Amino acid sequence: MKDLNKLIRERKAAIGIVGMGYVGLPLAMEFAKGGFPVTGFEVDAQKVRDLKAGVSYIGDVPTEEVSALVKKGLLSATLDFSQLKKMDAVIICVPTPLRKSKDPDVSYIVASVQEARKFLKRGQLIILESTTYPGTTKELVKPMLEAGGLKAGRDFYLAFSPERVDPGNPKYGVKNTPKVVGGLTPACTELAGKLYGAVIDKVLLVSSTEAAELVKLLENTFRAVNIGMINEMALMCNKLGLDVWEVINAAASKPFGFMPFYPGPGIGGHCIPLDPHYLGWKMKTLNFEPRFIELAGAINSTMPNHVVSRLGELLNTKGKALSRSKVLMIGMAYKPDISDPRESPAHDVLLLLEKTGAKADYYDPYVAEVVLEGETRRSRRDALKKIKSYDCVMIITPHSSIDYSDIVKRARLVFDTRNATKGLKGKNLYRL
Repeated sequence: MKDLNKLIRERKAAIGIVGMGYVGLPLAMEFAKGGFPVTGFEVDAQKVRDLKAGVSYIGDVPTEEVSALVKKGLLSATLDFSQLKKMDAVIICVPTPLRKSKDPDVSYIVASVQEARKFLKRGQLIILESTTYPGTTKELVKPMLEAGGLKAGRDFYLAFSPERVDPGNPKYGVKNTPKVVGGLTPACTELAGKLYGAVIDKVLLVSSTEAAELVKLLENTFRAVNIGMINEMALMCNKLGLDVWEVINAAASKPFGFMPFYPGPGIGGHCIPLDPHYLGWKMKTLNFEPRFIELAGAINSTMPNHVVSRLGELLNTKGKALSRSKVLMIGMAYKPDISDPRESPAHDVLLLLEKTGAKADYYDPYVAEVVLEGETRRSRRDALKKIKSYDCVMIITPHSSIDYSDIVKRARLVFDTRNATKGLKGKNLYRL
């Protein structure tokens, strides 16, 4: 530990980051900007080529910053995992999707740990950042790494630190978002905390890897449950003939005891649709029924169906059947002003529209194309110029670059599922 402490203090510790995606690349950038030599490990050859050329493939990471760090020799990338043996610290930032059964898929973690085990050396620090169920680091990662004979906490150091990346957030990035760290032993926690503390403004140490793992799941389960509640409120407001946005805004005027959440066509992204299921799965193995998680998941998953059903009702009032309508969906990303379409509810809405017989196009200035059920769908670049050719414009994900007042003026019918048209009025405008 003494040697690694010194290397961290002098910013000479070689850091390897496995998985250079939405989590790994921003983290690598922060360490490299802090003066640490960073190597990104990838199985995607195109990402490696891009990084070697100094090119960013993530919207939040400017290409000019990548290029500058590559030229300084502080940032590199490789497909060769044998280079892990040269790293003083290895941070694993790989995806953790769900299987169709909603069970955790930790195959990417397993593959990464298998590579780390091959080249594990004494004094090395291994940190898992991939979101997963409580117990993964101790019950899965530790035995795999120890299979070679070295012991965690004695011969090498092991910790968990949940990623907290929020794509498209202009205020909070890696550096100014507090970092939670939990190690297998106090020494592991201390060392991992010092590493992150060298480049991140605030580091919070917790008592164990399990506590750190649960922190991430609590954060996103909290959001999923509250989004589920407000989505159900939107359904109730629809039945009562009330404007859910008016009700939320009025409730939000209370300076205590209320935190506003907002309804929509469903939930998306790499966290909220997935993370609660990791916790739910773990609790079921302990004979505990996670009722809030399951209820919120059921409500949130029905929202695409509600949106399409509601659109059909609105078109009927105009004497038009949904099955014979031409619909323009605005937004394919899962949140505003980003290019990430992962788990976006727009996918389900588009497929449901097509199943009704409707002709559905989409426009998103950030998402040029998506593959749904094996077929590539492309953003209609000229769609906003041809608003009048559509029976309805449905706003799924708002973007700040779009003039919604112009859309309301020209469209036959506008169905806004995200309150992007707040403050606008029109006989043709309807909100969720």
